[in-house]
Amino acid sequence: MSEDVTSSPPGGSTAPAARSGLVLSLFPGIGLLDMAFEEAGFCVVRGPDLLWGGDVRSFNPPAGKFDGVIGGPPCQSHSPLMWLNRAQGVAPKHPDMTPEYSRVVAAAQPRWFLMENSPYVPTPDVPGYTVTRNVLNNRWLGELQNRERVFCFGSADGAWLHFETSTFDAIDTEPAVLASELTKGKPLGTRQRSPRKRTLPELAELQGLPRDFLEEAPFTVEGKCRVIGNGVPLPMGRAVAAAVVRALDTSLRAERSRAAVPAKASAPLNAEA
Repeated sequence: MSEDVTSSPPGGSTAPAARSGLVLSLFPGIGLLDMAFEEAGFCVVRGPDLLWGGDVRSFNPPAGKFDGVIGGPPCQSHSPLMWLNRAQGVAPKHPDMTPEYSRVVAAAQPRWFLMENSPYVPTPDVPGYTVTRNVLNNRWLGELQNRERVFCFGSADGAWLHFETSTFDAIDTEPAVLASELTKGKPLGTRQRSPRKRTLPELAELQGLPRDFLEEAPFTVEGKCRVIGNGVPLPMGRAVAAAVVRALDTSLRAERSRAAVPAKASAPLNAEA
């Protein structure tokens, strides 16, 4: 576990310096990634999402108000099927929203940003940020669900992520939870269990959620499956949030070390030899 770096304001109270600012969440959905970052101590402000009647394309954040930006644009335009359709001249049904993500980040000017998406998504290019590309599979965390995602981490000071993973992953894994699973069935893969139809409580559990998650929500069963399947598995979100905390703490330590080094005094021009 990483050590918290704290600041000491007048009065003697302390607060985790790396997590002292607001974090803007783009394309939040039902907030599974937000949940993980909130558990890690961040204060998350949710941006617009089509699920709740909002549209990020008309969203213009204030500059300099958010310490970080997180979120995952819809991944349909970067799925293997979509690439196949493009190769055959079929126009994609869903627009690529990653440029909108980059636009909002550039406008918000945060210290750092994290974009989650399909392994086929291009790395975002935001002026002023060094971006690292990080692949993480949910089963590498000791979980049953075999779900691989990419996390692009951008930082103004060149920070990078390091994930703490399990020593061993499960041999008998479950296929990734899909948003369309209850209507189109379950995907198959090697080393994975039989293709029986999974229930909504099972899907929620595979995402790291309580089996009765969204039980009182005003969605249909298919709607609940869609929003749960579109989210980042909670164990994966926790691992990513912890990695961001470590990266920010490391950057803060380096910044303080540089500030503590006194400037080298220059000799007078007329000094005698």
